[in-house]
Amino acid sequence: MSGAIFRDAWGIPHLRADGPRELARLQGLVTARDRGWQIEVERHRAQGASASFLGAGELSWDVLVRRARIADTARRCFARLEERDPETADWIRAYVTGVNEGLHGHDAPEFARAGVLPGRWEPWTPLAVWLSTHLLFAGFPAKLWRDHAAARLGAEAVGLFATDGPGTSGSNGWLVAGERTVTGQGVIAGDPHRFIEDPGVYQQIRLSCPEFDVVGLAVPGVPGIAHFGHTGTVAWAITNAMADYQDLYRERLRRTGAGMEALGPDGVWRRAARHTETVEVAGEDPVEVEVVETERGPVVIGGPEGLDGGVPESGGPPLAVALRYPPRVTGDLGFGALLPLLRARSVADVDRAADLWAEPVNVVLAADTEGGTLHRVAGRVPVRSDANRVRLVPAWEPGHEWRGWHEPPRAGLDDGVAVMANQRGPAAALGVEFAPPHRARRIAALLARRGRWSAADMAAIHTDTHLASAAPLLDHLAALNAPDLTGPASALRARLLAWDRHMDAGSADAAAFAALRGAVVRRLAAEPALAAAATPPPYPDVFRPWLALVPRIGFALEHLLAAKDLFGIDRPAVVRAALEEVAAAPPAGAWGDTHRLAPWRALPPEDPREEPGLSGDHDCVLCTSAVPGITDLAVRGPAARYVWDLARREDSRWVVPHGASGRPGSPHHRDQQPLWLAGDLAPVVTDWAQLTKETDV
Repeated sequence: MSGAIFRDAWGIPHLRADGPRELARLQGLVTARDRGWQIEVERHRAQGASASFLGAGELSWDVLVRRARIADTARRCFARLEERDPETADWIRAYVTGVNEGLHGHDAPEFARAGVLPGRWEPWTPLAVWLSTHLLFAGFPAKLWRDHAAARLGAEAVGLFATDGPGTSGSNGWLVAGERTVTGQGVIAGDPHRFIEDPGVYQQIRLSCPEFDVVGLAVPGVPGIAHFGHTGTVAWAITNAMADYQDLYRERLRRTGAGMEALGPDGVWRRAARHTETVEVAGEDPVEVEVVETERGPVVIGGPEGLDGGVPESGGPPLAVALRYPPRVTGDLGFGALLPLLRARSVADVDRAADLWAEPVNVVLAADTEGGTLHRVAGRVPVRSDANRVRLVPAWEPGHEWRGWHEPPRAGLDDGVAVMANQRGPAAALGVEFAPPHRARRIAALLARRGRWSAADMAAIHTDTHLASAAPLLDHLAALNAPDLTGPASALRARLLAWDRHMDAGSADAAAFAALRGAVVRRLAAEPALAAAATPPPYPDVFRPWLALVPRIGFALEHLLAAKDLFGIDRPAVVRAALEEVAAAPPAGAWGDTHRLAPWRALPPEDPREEPGLSGDHDCVLCTSAVPGITDLAVRGPAARYVWDLARREDSRWVVPHGASGRPGSPHHRDQQPLWLAGDLAPVVTDWAQLTKETDV
């Protein structure tokens, strides 16, 4: 096998080989060299072994991964690929060979700090990494919250707290057809919103061989370019469709002399698979985990004795909770789409590849140089009862089985434009909660301001900071009787009513609004009418972010303030008290002073530094998410930005929050951050003469 690694000025790898298999090996090799520590953390997380070197804080995650049978599902999916798509299976094997070559003797300092050596990847490991990365992507724990809210506050609470919101990661994406561009060729742009990690969750890369030449954003540890790519003649991008495709079943389990049984919908007790696994925990005793699987799926919460700790739920009989998710049912993760995407030459090719997709469920946009466009949903969503989609359902009652798969919806363009921002778009029939429409409407409105667009114009849309969701709180402020307020509160009210509603890092008014919003959230959470929901059920810690009352109020605040009634709470009084509170102790600086980047790292950095302040907010196009009522720090935001130009691929642009390298101290570890902060983009280099050859491999 032969190939070569080239780099551009940003250290982004451009890989050239004789064929797809050789290229996959090269991709695995360079990923391991650039992101060795990162992908090894992901391998351990996918196998439920991260607590063995990261400590007890990762134990709840490891237990969930073991119980959900992520590694076993990955093995099952790879075995199906070997049987039905041997070319893809062999291609993945080549990638894993390259990863193992790159990890051999890896000297990333984090390995020494954590006291762990690089391990060995198996052919199914990339599938496990993908499954692990997206296990909570569809937000099935939101069903735990809906159950909890309905039980403690009443059925109407489910709608009141429906944020159409941020329980899961999202993205912006938009397609401008050739009729609306200065070149007459399409442009696709956007930015995936995920937890910001260091190293980043996306890897800029170019994969070139005689069959194809593709630039795009890869997921480290997974071969190919799944989500965002440009082959020269066709480009594609995705956002989270917000579809609901994972179900939770309440299970009744009992121990028998032979093992364990679960009560089925026909009233018959049937054998449940059971075994135990040991999770190692750094500095502590190992933990034994009982892994149980019923006909519905793996049990992820509780067991025959009830919820964790033997606590019966709501005083009823002991219950467990089983998770049913498509790859576990079908043995298909959709990796059969990866090679066809790389080989795509037209939107028809992308469309056919999308038919093979499974998980996660995405909205796909694509455009080609022949003027073709595509706007569709890709992935598997089961057909089942409406109850399954909203809350936990009883496994022992009939009517909750899966009955085939929904046909993925399709949509067109509106005046030459398609916008996807996790709103109720083409996937509306497949989901329950979606993102508020603000980002989608704002992007559409910005695009409508100009008759023709170029690729270079798109950065201004990426960085728009208008916060439409501020309206309900500002409406409450406007309705207050100014003479009833103290002087400082009246002045603050006047300031905020005159504010331009832009969450700019340098804006003192944006900081004041955020402070008021946080105070309102905390005061609502302290209301006796909501107290019953303040204590979450005894579910594992990994689910607690979905069950905490203050973040739920913060993310649903727009609905809660605009609803006709909120459990009798005097909302004007709450807003007035919050206004007086903030006026008495206003924030000292601007929004960016407290709204700072807070990236996740497996280990704390050896050279800690103050992270930069950010513009934006959750409902801005520049989506940098704080947790109102808890913190202004931004843990989620644009994990990359891209602009794909179909007229000239070399006029395309991209950027990531940090840099191409995952190695601290590398000149390319953080060199893109100034661009990312400023809303600028780096050029996509396609001329091999402008690249530096690193090595033949």
